Amino acid sequence: MPLFTVYTPTYNRAHTLHRVFESLQAQTCRDFEWLVIDDGSTDDTPALMARYESEAGFPVRYLREPHRGAHHAHNLSLRESRGQLWLKLDSDDGCVPEALARLQHHWENLPSANRDSFSGVTGLCRDQNGALVGMRFPADPLDCSAAELEYRYKVRGEKWGCLRLDLLRQFPYPEAVPGNFIPESYIWCQISQRHRTRHINEELRIYWMDAPSLVHGHRDPRTNAAGHQLMFKMVLDLESRWFFTAPLRLLRAAVQYSRFSFLSGVGITEQARDLLSFGGRLLWLVGLPGGVTLWGRDCLRFPVRV
Repeated sequence: MPLFTVYTPTYNRAHTLHRVFESLQAQTCRDFEWLVIDDGSTDDTPALMARYESEAGFPVRYLREPHRGAHHAHNLSLRESRGQLWLKLDSDDGCVPEALARLQHHWENLPSANRDSFSGVTGLCRDQNGALVGMRFPADPLDCSAAELEYRYKVRGEKWGCLRLDLLRQFPYPEAVPGNFIPESYIWCQISQRHRTRHINEELRIYWMDAPSLVHGHRDPRTNAAGHQLMFKMVLDLESRWFFTAPLRLLRAAVQYSRFSFLSGVGITEQARDLLSFGGRLLWLVGLPGGVTLWGRDCLRFPVRV
């Protein structure tokens, strides 16, 4: 069984997959497998992956699925992965040759007595020109939860690292959700309740800035409203206790929860009933006027076509 499963979801990215493949070919740590899940590509991805399987100096598994969305592919990766540690390397990105070796080093140097309290190791990203993407951590190493990183230390921007597969399998995405995307914070909110991450100021991932996103941009917000509503609900349920540390950030989450709830067809009564925490309900009530305003703006910008 490999130490790492490097998971790459892809959809019509035959023109960028070479970045992932070439990065993995160059890894100094060879204790990994590459799991590629194709979410219904219509380009030359199958032929390209057949060539990579024959050329790779490491195990490659390529699974082709109907186009159902990123959250379905993610859940399949959890079922199919064989490594102890799981990391996602997007189909338009790469990583430095020492990336896996450095993640292994930091994971194995966690104190064995409390390693079960850690979810994994997270490092920094840089773009294709070598410039840092996102903020550095205030300490190196920094051991804290994802919630502490966001609310207490206010670290923003792209990060990248590995997670324990056994832990990640406990928090799959719900699949009976309209749309094709649920933000990753849905999972991080849950993991951070009981687990810390070791954060290191090492630039390990190469985050290419030239490819358009598959899930963001100027598009009808109704498309993935249900996924965003679930994510903001999770934030209000589990992280409202951080209000006095980061009030504006949590108020924005409350506004977005009601906005995406309305876009998903969820009314006011059901919005309040769905929230599980008292603090989350208070935040939602305060943010409700803002959510109604944004929902109204969305309806004007993207009128429903009959």
